[in-house]
Amino acid sequence: MQIADIEIKGISWPVFLGISVVVVAAMYLDALPKGMVGGFAVVMVLGFLLEYIGDRLPLIKDYLGGGPLIVIFGSALLVYSGVMPASTKAVIDTFMQADDFLTFYICALICGSILGIEARLLVKAGARYVVPLTAAVVCAALLAALVGLLAGTGWREGISYVSFPIMGGGMGAGAIPMAEILHQSNPDTALKDILSMLIPPVALGNVVAIISGGLLDKLGKAFPRLSGEGQLLKGEAPAAEDETSLPVTYTALGIGLLVSCTFMLFGRLAAMVIPGIHYYALMILSVAVFKIFHVLPRSVEQSCTVWFRFVAKYMTAPLLVGIGVTYTDLSLVIDTFSIVNTLQVIAVVLGAVLGAGLGGVLVGFHFIESAISAGLCMANMGGTGDVAVLSASRRMVLMPFAQISSRLGGAIILVLVGLVVPLLMR
Repeated sequence: MQIADIEIKGISWPVFLGISVVVVAAMYLDALPKGMVGGFAVVMVLGFLLEYIGDRLPLIKDYLGGGPLIVIFGSALLVYSGVMPASTKAVIDTFMQADDFLTFYICALICGSILGIEARLLVKAGARYVVPLTAAVVCAALLAALVGLLAGTGWREGISYVSFPIMGGGMGAGAIPMAEILHQSNPDTALKDILSMLIPPVALGNVVAIISGGLLDKLGKAFPRLSGEGQLLKGEAPAAEDETSLPVTYTALGIGLLVSCTFMLFGRLAAMVIPGIHYYALMILSVAVFKIFHVLPRSVEQSCTVWFRFVAKYMTAPLLVGIGVTYTDLSLVIDTFSIVNTLQVIAVVLGAVLGAGLGGVLVGFHFIESAISAGLCMANMGGTGDVAVLSASRRMVLMPFAQISSRLGGAIILVLVGLVVPLLMR
């Protein structure tokens, strides 16, 4: 390829360079406005550029997921090294948290991917999903106990303070309520001290899960029999309609945007009536019910699928920048990097992969898809981790199952912590 032919996300490199100059100047002259304008501008430029680089780096592109890995950790490195101005980080933090870009992204993927699946396949996969989910938790705990025993840190501690936090669904829905449960059973230990033990494995586990997503994608290409290329169930048609069969129109994009946001609002309303269940889980359930009983016209379902594909193609890299800047603390990962800690975390993630993969095979799932959705998406940091893992493994269509793992799986872990850990630590 000649230099003149280089394009970044469909933009010729001279035009992209001009855009980048303006955005970088605004960053360093403290001229980025807070809100969508400044947020979109900086995360899109950084995301598209880092994704382009990562997809072309030897070894990284072949074995570690390519662009997504570089986008997340490259943007996190910009913060850690101080290269990114504090004012720019504040704009991105606001964009991700106050403006809630993450929820906007996830609701598009949940709605579009579920409505793009054949109803019969959705019922078959959902009914079997508890098997790989349970197998992932059991295998992760067993390997954590084994490594803890061999390393001399204790098998009980391996389960309680490494396996459960990693498999617990992230920070807000996992480590923090888990620390409160542990504090109730052990009031002599300060809550902050318990959190200091739980958070490092969660952070490092997220890193290992993202890398593992890229490796599993590579494994699927090397051994095609293990992979469904995004399709969870064996012996079935592709998970969604062929992309060329759905024309991209302004109408389809508009309908998809409105319907996906409406389902998210419905999930929040349902959570007010059914407290204790995360609104993502209720949103997934409502979309699935609408799909199974064919409530929506086919044209609306197709519009949601078109919107999902647009968001997945053009908004994933920008979102990963936000995850790297706002949610990835490199200093925490570096501080917890030791041989024993790393081996324990790797053991937990490996256990999740093997348990979910083999458990999925028992119920007719493809090993790779089951290992990613029921395994890695329990071992990562909730919603942000789901996006990173599915992006690294090139399987965004698995988002509904990933969210089930993060939300339902995380809730199961909290119940187990309350029941099992007091018995283990006696």
